[in-house]
Amino acid sequence: MAAEPNPKNFPVLSYVLARLPSFTTKSPPSSSAVPPPFDIEQPPSSSHSIEIVTQMPQLTQPDVLASMTSAITDVAETRSILRTLGPRPDHESVDKARAKLSEIESSLSESFEDIALTDAAGKDEKRRLEMDQEKTWCESVLKLDEVHASYEKLLKEAEERLVRIYESAEKNAAEDEDNVAAVEVNEEVVGILQHASANPVDRVDLSGRKLRLLPEAFGRIQGLLVLNLSNNKLEAIPDSIAGLHSLVELDVSTNSLETLPDSMGLLSKLKVLNVSTNKLSVLPDSICRCGSLVILDVSFNRLTYLPTNIGLDLVNLEKLLIQYNKIRSFPTSIGEMRSLKHLDAHFNELHGLPDTFVLLANLEYLNLSSNFSDLKDLPAPFGDLISLQELDLSNNQIHALPDSFGTLESLTKLNVEQNPLVVPPKEVVKEGVEAVKTYMGQRRIRMLEEEEKMRMEKEMEEANAGWLTRTTSKLKTYVADVSEYLGSPTSRDPYLEREL
Repeated sequence: MAAEPNPKNFPVLSYVLARLPSFTTKSPPSSSAVPPPFDIEQPPSSSHSIEIVTQMPQLTQPDVLASMTSAITDVAETRSILRTLGPRPDHESVDKARAKLSEIESSLSESFEDIALTDAAGKDEKRRLEMDQEKTWCESVLKLDEVHASYEKLLKEAEERLVRIYESAEKNAAEDEDNVAAVEVNEEVVGILQHASANPVDRVDLSGRKLRLLPEAFGRIQGLLVLNLSNNKLEAIPDSIAGLHSLVELDVSTNSLETLPDSMGLLSKLKVLNVSTNKLSVLPDSICRCGSLVILDVSFNRLTYLPTNIGLDLVNLEKLLIQYNKIRSFPTSIGEMRSLKHLDAHFNELHGLPDTFVLLANLEYLNLSSNFSDLKDLPAPFGDLISLQELDLSNNQIHALPDSFGTLESLTKLNVEQNPLVVPPKEVVKEGVEAVKTYMGQRRIRMLEEEEKMRMEKEMEEANAGWLTRTTSKLKTYVADVSEYLGSPTSRDPYLEREL
């Protein structure tokens, strides 16, 4: 490896070294008129500088460059040493030096033994000196290779240090920009509040403003119908939001919310609530009191369960999006959502569905895909979902569809890929949803016929067994009566007795 770091591998380090006059290479006087050899691995420094500054504009800041300069003094010192020592020996030279060194050490050991035995030290002195010189040369080659190897590691560590320094500077610059933006946003927020205090406002859009805080005064905007606070940096929603009695739509998606206020349950007219892409691990039970909700989006959060009574109270809900969470089960109250038409629960940890799930008679779209090893079966009366039109069960561990599956007359789209399905067979699945429904319907008919046949055989066996039992009982009674008559001493006819 050359002493100069390759800009392709160490772009920041190369840029910083090139900016420091003390690190520039001095050409030897004897070769001052001869241009340096062109290194095909290193592009011209000017083009490299333009490219990296375009990608990393903070490099032009004097304070950033000064911090980086002080962080690479060890690289500069090591590079100066390597310039004196020369380039790194190639792999073949290193192998030869290592083999030669081993040979010399073995020969020297044998020579010392000969000298000890023969006392011919004077004769072998010249040979020993030559071998010492060769040994020194081999050791220097190996040592130079080790220094270059250490230098390569040093360059990697230096590049990492410089990248960290740059990232820190970039973060500080971003925070400064955020502070400036926050001032501008605050002015915009104040303007909205001032306008709302004197004029009716039904819609406020503050999306993408880098907001970190929502003023309590927002809860006093009378008549507000739609509030969009998406794509900000909000970490909390103030309790005063409960004052927005007329609010119909609230979007706080793509923020940093970890909780929602309990007061949100007082938004009795709220129809659309989007809290997706936050850091929510639980929904407040009070959300169940938002009885007017039609659309609820809580996707891309950290939820592990839904409120117990969510189905009992959100009876008007038509669309529920809970994908990309860690939900393990639905509450049994889910079956009470009789208005629900669209349910997306893919990428969760569902272990199954409650029996009440089949009460969702108006459900048209259901996505249960990518619950992986957790979802293994469906409720037996799954076919009761008579309105279901589209079903995605892909990427699960379902071995068999329920026997009632053939009764899903409205189903037009079905995805069961990446499941270890046995029932129905793969060849049936390939033919499409109609083939699957037909197969499952015929299979159910055969099973019902078999059950009916077994029931009738059982009843016949029971009837025959009853008749035989009754007949046997009567026969036993008759035999007992006859035996009693024949064996009794009082059974003789008195008239016959008199005649005799």
